[in-house]
Amino acid sequence: MRHYIISTSDRLHFLMRHVAIFAVCLMFVTVVVQIIARYVFSAPPIWTEDVARYAMVWTGLLGATLSFKTQSDAVLMQSVFPDPPHRLAYFAKAVQSVAVLTFILPVIYFCFVGLKGGFAKGYIARQSGLTADTLGIPMAWISVAVPVSMIIILIHLLARWAGDDVLEDSAAQLD
Repeated sequence: MRHYIISTSDRLHFLMRHVAIFAVCLMFVTVVVQIIARYVFSAPPIWTEDVARYAMVWTGLLGATLSFKTQSDAVLMQSVFPDPPHRLAYFAKAVQSVAVLTFILPVIYFCFVGLKGGFAKGYIARQSGLTADTLGIPMAWISVAVPVSMIIILIHLLARWAGDDVLEDSAAQLD
């Protein structure tokens, strides 16, 4: 089971890295098209701004999963407090895990279930009733980035608990 969780986390990381790279490229291309069309042809297409915006949303949320997996996520207190002694390292990791779970579990829950219960009132269900004005697609396709990224972070956290130490793996690859 341990190996399965870690390999699932690794495969998701690989896939999300490629999806995030695609989203960045898509954002870049649509912004360039927007600039050229606006300043050269004085006729910008209306869809480029929304595509760039939605690609940026996906890039940011997938980037969060990538940084969490590689443990390059922002650690706010690390600059203020010294590294804990080795005997407290497990306690520090437990506190970090509790903080991550405190944030992502409610986000995942409310993406699917509304405040008063019921799947029809969850964030994704509410977004599915809306349509992106310029693209004509349901907003759920953009909004689904939130639960997808949170579930991936949860899988990466499970992999950490299972013994996936990316920092040690990276150091071993450098040797």
